Amino acid sequence: MNSRKKYRRTSMRMPLWDYAGNGRYFITFVTKNRICNLSKIVNEKVILSDFGKIVEEEWLKSFKIRKELTCDIYVIMPNHIHATVILKKPLDDNSSSSMESPESSMRSHGRAILPGLYRKPKSISSFIAGFKSSVNTKIDNYIDEHRLEIPKYNKKESLFSIQFS
Repeated sequence: MNSRKKYRRTSMRMPLWDYAGNGRYFITFVTKNRICNLSKIVNEKVILSDFGKIVEEEWLKSFKIRKELTCDIYVIMPNHIHATVILKKPLDDNSSSSMESPESSMRSHGRAILPGLYRKPKSISSFIAGFKSSVNTKIDNYIDEHRLEIPKYNKKESLFSIQFS
């Protein structure tokens, strides 16, 4: 069996759900190849690695930057993070108007991902993209500063894969 398909799960995303809408979201971030580089468990306590400390710092910073998001709860495990976040935008926030067409949203304030797809600002997708990008950058800087002989992360080779519902 092809190892890529062995652990392949179907998407946990709800079809046609607007992930820019207010709600509570359960998110799981899994490290690439499930490498245990975020923490270790010692005497039933989570001890963060240097990478894990960077991840936690960027995680907490995300909620200071994004006023529409609240971190309900999170835990950083050796090779994954479980978190529940709450997206609550003010009623006068038009950034996720359901009356807006994808094309006009993309022209006015969305960022194209692939032709016909876009990421709405102040959405769970936008938050995840920003978090992953900041973590990859900070960890790459750490790798450079400490002259580690390990592969660096980038847009195509991110530290995390994501699952959320």
